[in-house]
Amino acid sequence: MITTVTLNAAIDKTYYIPGFGSNALYRADETLATAGGKGINVARVIHALGEEVTATGFVAGYNGMAIVDMLRQEGIQADFLSVAGESRLCLNIIDPVGGSQTELLEAGPVIIPEAIEAMKAKIEELASRSSHVVFSGSMPKGCDTDLYANLIQIARSQGAIPILDTSGDALIAGIQSKPYLIKPNEHEVTKLTGGSADNEDEIVRAVQQLMQDGISNVIVSLGERGALAGCDGRLYGVSIPRVEAINAVGSGDSMVAGLVVADCRGCSSEERLKLGAACGTANALMPSAGMVKLSDVESLLRDIQVTCFS
Repeated sequence: MITTVTLNAAIDKTYYIPGFGSNALYRADETLATAGGKGINVARVIHALGEEVTATGFVAGYNGMAIVDMLRQEGIQADFLSVAGESRLCLNIIDPVGGSQTELLEAGPVIIPEAIEAMKAKIEELASRSSHVVFSGSMPKGCDTDLYANLIQIARSQGAIPILDTSGDALIAGIQSKPYLIKPNEHEVTKLTGGSADNEDEIVRAVQQLMQDGISNVIVSLGERGALAGCDGRLYGVSIPRVEAINAVGSGDSMVAGLVVADCRGCSSEERLKLGAACGTANALMPSAGMVKLSDVESLLRDIQVTCFS
């Protein structure tokens, strides 16, 4: 089993509004609503790839109940802790004419210390039954920046492989616990080592430094340019085919799902990177975040190139 952790779960709502702009009234002809948050997106793609997955984290209020119900309707096992307040709504407004995406993200509930301790116990219990535990996304108010670092240690103590996909101070603190895999973007990865993303050489140096510091897999998303990856001491470049993207939100989460599933299956570094890139690209072909079609994934796998540099 794989466990995904979403501390700040959400209901993701996508609106398709041609010509969207400010200071105007619009009526959305098409809307989508799904259970969301980065870890939930990861869980959905893991489920689509046919692996057993449990989604956990915090939920609150009526939105929280809806999140759990949506997941169960999708056949995804949900084991969340309920807290006071209300889980957030995250709005994504897509203008198919202008090609723009506008995101509006609520803050979510405030987590009290007792709930944080309960989450530590929950991770300990789930990690004891999991091959991998994936920690994804932002943390709600009330959580210290070192919470992911603590949860990573708990997961590892139970024999699970910890994965971290977050940003900012939570990422800086989290890497101190040496997660097995991280997936920063090109700007985040150089900040972790005190450099800048002015050129690809700086990114390469950052990836190499992080691997030397004990993080086995550093996958740097480069958007349409693919990815630069450090896996078990070697450097790889990942090239992806050009596609007509519908909605890129959730592509990074889908990539993480592919990487974790391939690792769970004992695949080589090249195979892991291919499946990760295929899932990330396949997500961009779907109208909602954290969704892939297996037919798209299989088709894209044939066109993804992975090159070993060292």
